[in-house]
Amino acid sequence: MHAVAMIGAGRIGRIHAANIAAHPRLRLACVADVAADAADALAARHGARATDVVTALTDPAIDAVVIASPTALHGDHMLATAEANPGRAIFCEKPIDLDLGRASAVVERLDRIGARVLIGFNRRFDPHFAALGARLTAGAIGPVEAIHIVSHDPAPPPVDYLASSGGLFRDMVIHDFDMARWLLGAEPVGVFASAACLIDPAIAAVGDVDTARTILRTADGRLCTISSSRRSGYGYDQRIEAYGAGGMIRVGNVTETTLETWGPRGGSTDPLQNFFLDRYAQAYVNEIAHFADVIDGAAPQVTLHDGIAALALAEAAARSALSGRMETP
Repeated sequence: MHAVAMIGAGRIGRIHAANIAAHPRLRLACVADVAADAADALAARHGARATDVVTALTDPAIDAVVIASPTALHGDHMLATAEANPGRAIFCEKPIDLDLGRASAVVERLDRIGARVLIGFNRRFDPHFAALGARLTAGAIGPVEAIHIVSHDPAPPPVDYLASSGGLFRDMVIHDFDMARWLLGAEPVGVFASAACLIDPAIAAVGDVDTARTILRTADGRLCTISSSRRSGYGYDQRIEAYGAGGMIRVGNVTETTLETWGPRGGSTDPLQNFFLDRYAQAYVNEIAHFADVIDGAAPQVTLHDGIAALALAEAAARSALSGRMETP
């Protein structure tokens, strides 16, 4: 079994730790977090040991490292891991950094080292979206001409979180930028975004927006539109439509159950799954399963350069929302 170190014992760290512990080829060896109590509790839950970050990143007995620390530390933690053991597999949550220049410098150093890194864009591993990607690759509707992505959260996160999140485009829409690149099979060369604060003035007070519409354009004119909102009012809305000469392929929302109730006035379904950890639970399982393959030598399906490309689109969208012009990533 491969010994895995978990850096970060917060919400997403707890998800990854449970999936590591449940995987037949992986063993959660240690957990590190600046909050020692959180590390102790998570380690105890899965029969691991709690340790400090430096030890977890450099211990030669560790085969792989999962980084779910605060974004500002992602680059430092990846570099420390790779420099201590260049062959060790690394899984790092998105984004690489909130600043494209700093992220690019980190990736350049990691490339020189030859680091093997999987970046945590979990939606590529969602069974529904993975099936969509496979259908498009198989040519089910011919060459993709347009993509439409809807990503609306049920409610905004705490304003304290938004104040340091990097903004709507870097924190939230970056997932959709990665999906757009993946499904289009091409790099967007133009980004136009319009954004507003319509939900909570406190979000504007910390310099962020809560509602946006973004258009991505490839060099050959194909388009992706992205609808983003911090509050849907009806649940966690995650839909994608792809269009080609042969028709349309659509991934709809996932409800809490498949139960439907019908009567004289029509039908109703159960509510949408209302939290990202519920909606993407299987995606996180599949992501760690792929990381196990990466440890064994497989090429990461989501690379450092995917992380840079998505961040470049996020920065271009943020610039466009301010300038009112189409921007180049």
